Amino acid sequence: MSFAAGELAIETRGLTKTFGRQRAVDDVGLRVPSGSVFGFLGPNGSGKTTTIRMLLGLASASSGEIQLLGGAMPTSSRDVLPRVGALVEGPAIYPFLSGRANLQRFDSADRHTSPATRNRRVDAALDRVGLSHAARKPAHAYSLGMKQRLGIANALLTPRDLLILDEPSNGLDPQGTREVRSLIRSLADGGTTVFVSSHLLAEVEQMCTEIAVMSAGRLVAQGTLDELRAQGTARVRVLTPDPGAARRVLTGLGLTPEDGGQDDVVTADLTRPDLQAETVNAALVHAEVRVRGFSISGASLEERFVALTGEGFDVAG
Repeated sequence: MSFAAGELAIETRGLTKTFGRQRAVDDVGLRVPSGSVFGFLGPNGSGKTTTIRMLLGLASASSGEIQLLGGAMPTSSRDVLPRVGALVEGPAIYPFLSGRANLQRFDSADRHTSPATRNRRVDAALDRVGLSHAARKPAHAYSLGMKQRLGIANALLTPRDLLILDEPSNGLDPQGTREVRSLIRSLADGGTTVFVSSHLLAEVEQMCTEIAVMSAGRLVAQGTLDELRAQGTARVRVLTPDPGAARRVLTGLGLTPEDGGQDDVVTADLTRPDLQAETVNAALVHAEVRVRGFSISGASLEERFVALTGEGFDVAG
């Protein structure tokens, strides 16, 4: 997909990072639309965190260009970064301070904020992430989900146009994962662009409107969820008590039927783009195949990502 520069919260061109002879990030061109929940997906070690560190000026790029909220990085970092919140490699929390005291300390380290309004900002951030009830509890007593939310609260102490989250669901139980997912959606609904790095396919699919896929340091796909699904191969699925006859019909149509994993299910990749659903169904009926169920579905994201990266993903979350 292509977007006008003014519509992009993040744009990179030829972004590359080398460590000796190894290219950890190789010629990456990201385009993150403003207002989107953008999933940055890839197996562990694919270069996601290194890319994020370059976006935020925490690591220097070997070559390439970075535009963050319309400003060139790192030269515009003084103007841009106050508008960006980030949670990278887990929240940095003082365990024996309360959640509220943690945020007060973080806020005091920001030279752009006023001490006179600090308590108001801290209370608003705690309320935003649903931690007001636990504000006085020591952080070491927080669950993993609560700690992640406290880290996000730190990123939201002042209004942000862009939020960058590196593996926000990492290590969380299902309840904590749901809490963080709900928070991210609410932030996007409020107009914040949210950039979420993850290796959890199911989480990205439920949260994000756009995604990019990294593999071995390279960007191998980018676009909306529907666009990436459309790039895969659709599949025919026939539920029938006559699987042998169904296979013969599909073979006659130029397809290669497979065992669907059940005695009464026959599947095949729809390798003929000209073949319509009604044509397949009519051929089955004409051959007197008893059809109990029939569908043609697009490729799943899991299948598409495995095809792109050559690696499996943690799809369960």
